[in-house]
Amino acid sequence: MGKGRLEAFSDGVIAIIITIMVLGLKVPDGHSLASLWPLAPVLLSYVLSFVYVGIYWNNHHHMLFTVHKVSGGVLWANLHLLFWLSLFPFTTAWMGENHFAASPTVVYGVVLLMAALAYLMLQQALIAVEGPDSVLQRAVGSDWKGKLSPVLYLAGIALTFWQPWAAQLMYVLGTLLWLIPDRRIENVVQG
Repeated sequence: MGKGRLEAFSDGVIAIIITIMVLGLKVPDGHSLASLWPLAPVLLSYVLSFVYVGIYWNNHHHMLFTVHKVSGGVLWANLHLLFWLSLFPFTTAWMGENHFAASPTVVYGVVLLMAALAYLMLQQALIAVEGPDSVLQRAVGSDWKGKLSPVLYLAGIALTFWQPWAAQLMYVLGTLLWLIPDRRIENVVQG
């Protein structure tokens, strides 16, 4: 089967996730810039999650660009990824509104971890459909970024019990890892 419906559905769900996150932001109780200060944790949580969702959307787009067909297993793997991404608005709001307290920070890390694992599962499902000599397989290679991300999230979850700010550092490092342009797919497609 073709991949068009999968792409359209995924784009729609990701757009809704971002919309829900922004609608969760509360207007401050004042008109001065100082009235934004109490909302700083909420805004920082939103920025972090927005970047993560943007990274997933971008990488999902690039990954699907390399394939020509999908299977039922791919559809389920994609839904699995979208499920974990759909929890971003909830965990983002909980973490931000509680000023990065330990429990919300752990749950946020678990959602990051599960989304990363779900993405890897989707990637493997697509490679299984396209074959071991597929463009996607050649592009991802050993996929050190995909393997390092869950390690960062696990470290963040563990560090939360010591210092929640250390967990946030791991989560930010995860975004920085993926913000550096990843040209693997583009290089393989153009080469």
